[in-house]
Amino acid sequence: MDGENTVMRVRQLGLDGSYVFEPKVFPDDRGLFLEVFSQPAFREALGHPLDVAQVNCSTSRRGTIRGIHAVALPGQARYATCVSGAIVDIVVDVRLGSPTFGRYEPVELTEDNRHVLYMGEGVAHGFAPLTDEATVVYLCSNTWNRDTEIRVHPLDPELALPWPDAEPILSAEDRAAPSLREAERLGTLPDYAACQARYAELRASAAAG
Repeated sequence: MDGENTVMRVRQLGLDGSYVFEPKVFPDDRGLFLEVFSQPAFREALGHPLDVAQVNCSTSRRGTIRGIHAVALPGQARYATCVSGAIVDIVVDVRLGSPTFGRYEPVELTEDNRHVLYMGEGVAHGFAPLTDEATVVYLCSNTWNRDTEIRVHPLDPELALPWPDAEPILSAEDRAAPSLREAERLGTLPDYAACQARYAELRASAAAG
């Protein structure tokens, strides 16, 4: 689904449940202005609003890889943008039963393009700076809960994700994370049909008012 209104263009990625929002930027001699998030534009694109329960901000130095992370259902949708520097954010389909299971799609988010990446419940992602330092802000539909977090090793050789060419800096948790196939065997990955049902539930609830 692609769409455009007065404040931003929206395009759906090849992995179901993920979208890129491209806000319209209004520059002048003072600087610039843009709407990073517009509830009407979001609802028009997805058929339901984004309920924000938490807003996160992280600063990372070059070489850092954060991810690959997802959240078990009812999940945590995320709406992320890079406010300083630049990152590559890689969306990975870890939903069992998905026709695109194991596929990924990289998206560049920069302080210049001002793009925003939305990932619905069950969609996994990770990101790495393309500049010496990058700051990312993201809206979350639910608060963080360690017990529902899903991790997949970002350097899984079977995934072969296109990270920047740098010595990777990982958290202890990400370094110990299982590969995608190991996570599948452990039974920790989200179910695609359940994710689809969740998206339909959100749209039905919005339509009911």
